[in-house]
Amino acid sequence: MRDHTPDFKMNELSADNKALIRQTAQQLLEKLSADGKLTAETQLEFWIEVPGVKRPRGTYRGGFLMPDSFIYISDYFQSDDQTSRTLQPGQAYVDEGFTLDNVWDDLLDELFYQVEIFTSHISTEKGVTFELWAGNRQRPEGEWIYAVDRKVELG
Repeated sequence: MRDHTPDFKMNELSADNKALIRQTAQQLLEKLSADGKLTAETQLEFWIEVPGVKRPRGTYRGGFLMPDSFIYISDYFQSDDQTSRTLQPGQAYVDEGFTLDNVWDDLLDELFYQVEIFTSHISTEKGVTFELWAGNRQRPEGEWIYAVDRKVELG
């Protein structure tokens, strides 16, 4: 069997970029939760644009945008109790005695890792655009039913 993994060196995100991504993700998920839209199917998706790299955004057969990557929010946060409308650790975290800070650390570690993969082939993060959505789709690749989004430039 042939290994199709690209040969690249991971470049760790700067502390400033990690802080910017953290702030953006927290704002989106807190807004989603406050709006009562956090469900078991809620996703956090992102798209990375690198200056000078030409590649069209992928689409599925139906013509929908295919994001670079997504994370199921229910892997980290509870989605069934919407009475408080604040983010609560998922049941697996609660069972292990972990706090909300532990949940954020895990989610952001995964998000940072995925962003680092998509930006690994460049020598600087300057000019890289990071677009993030949080919400629910009709299907994983379908149109958003409800979403909050933000686009930031990494530096």
